[in-house]
Amino acid sequence: MKAKILLPVAAAAVLTATGVVAIANTDGGDPKRPTFEALDANSDGQITLEELRARGAEQRAERFAAADTDGDGKLSLEEVQAAAEKRSSDRVERRFSKRDANGDGFLDQSEMTSRRDGSRMFSRVDSDESGGISKEEFAAAQDKMRKRRKDK
Repeated sequence: MKAKILLPVAAAAVLTATGVVAIANTDGGDPKRPTFEALDANSDGQITLEELRARGAEQRAERFAAADTDGDGKLSLEEVQAAAEKRSSDRVERRFSKRDANGDGFLDQSEMTSRRDGSRMFSRVDSDESGGISKEEFAAAQDKMRKRRKDK
């Protein structure tokens, strides 16, 4: 019973296309992220919703084929788990490598610091740019966050 419930959920997690496809990658960076030209299938200088959907369908088919290791056109629980474990392992490896500034294969305390120091959020809340957050600005930020949560 548990496997019957988990299989569709796991398959959806493995196969669901992301809602937003990278729009531009003209510097030859990540090969998994398509260039603008690749997404603009008809070369009209614009990316349409249909073109994005077509790319998503291609990606889903590619992920399915990669996960279907026995080639039977179906995914077993084991195949879905293996695909999910590989994606997770790859993601951890990428994140580790980005943090390992000195390339020694270990993370020390200085490499574990947060990349977010709060300055961006502070700037958004400090609407009058005074260098401090007033009670009014704080309340306005709280209201904005409450409204944002309600809208979801």
